[in-house]
Amino acid sequence: MYPSATPPREVKIGDAAAFAGTTPRAIRHYHQIGLLPEPERGGDGRRRYGYDDMIRLLWIRKMSEAGISLDDMRAAFDEARDVEDVLGRLEETLAAQEADIKRQRAAVRRLRVVGSPLGLLSPLVTDRLSHLPSGALRPSDLDALLVTERIFGPLGAAVQASVFITLATHPGLRAEADRLDAADAALDDTVDPHDPRVEELAAQHCAHHEALLQAIEAAGLDVAEEKLFEIYDADADAEAGGEEGAQMSAFEAVTKMPYGFSAARTRCMELTARLLGGDLSAGG
Repeated sequence: MYPSATPPREVKIGDAAAFAGTTPRAIRHYHQIGLLPEPERGGDGRRRYGYDDMIRLLWIRKMSEAGISLDDMRAAFDEARDVEDVLGRLEETLAAQEADIKRQRAAVRRLRVVGSPLGLLSPLVTDRLSHLPSGALRPSDLDALLVTERIFGPLGAAVQASVFITLATHPGLRAEADRLDAADAALDDTVDPHDPRVEELAAQHCAHHEALLQAIEAAGLDVAEEKLFEIYDADADAEAGGEEGAQMSAFEAVTKMPYGFSAARTRCMELTARLLGGDLSAGG
């Protein structure tokens, strides 16, 4: 004779969780959100779960494995929503997840090929810079591209890439950029914004920018920039719904990116912008 097991009429939460393949914490959450009715407690103050409770727990797990949200599960149990509506929304969610996975795999492939954080930037940016030799791009260059891509999108960063290509291939321009960066850093809070050095440095920034533009044009990088607009327009639809859709306006982004520049350095930047814009009265 084989011993026969007698099924219990009710079980404790730990046993219910073990059988359903979930956890007591998850079951308590189901109670809190109204997905699983909370059973009465026994004489020892503990909840007891019966057959109907277990059936619902098993269906909850099956729906969870199918990707159905807890809110949709609750609506399905309450018969408050057509199942077709639930399935339609699930299809949309799965499609979005598949698109995310596709983008993630593409990023991993770029990282493998490029072998640096450059591969994490958009393909439009990566493709422009991946031909440069190892070490030609500095971490600060990648940081600048990262910020530009966040504010102005992949196209803006891809256009800015011309500057870093030029700096990487023109040691003299790179050396001058380093000198200007050091001079900028020296404009700390101890420097008066109207110190003559501020205007002098702005003029030097302007001259360096003009030299960069000349080098960019001489190398034909400006022509490559024009082609970027065609590539970007062709790929815009394919990127719809991805990171692009999450971008804030450029003005909003600029106001949220902290740099902590001193008043003198801020004025230097403003004067440089005015000079580049053709405002010869920038010294006012």
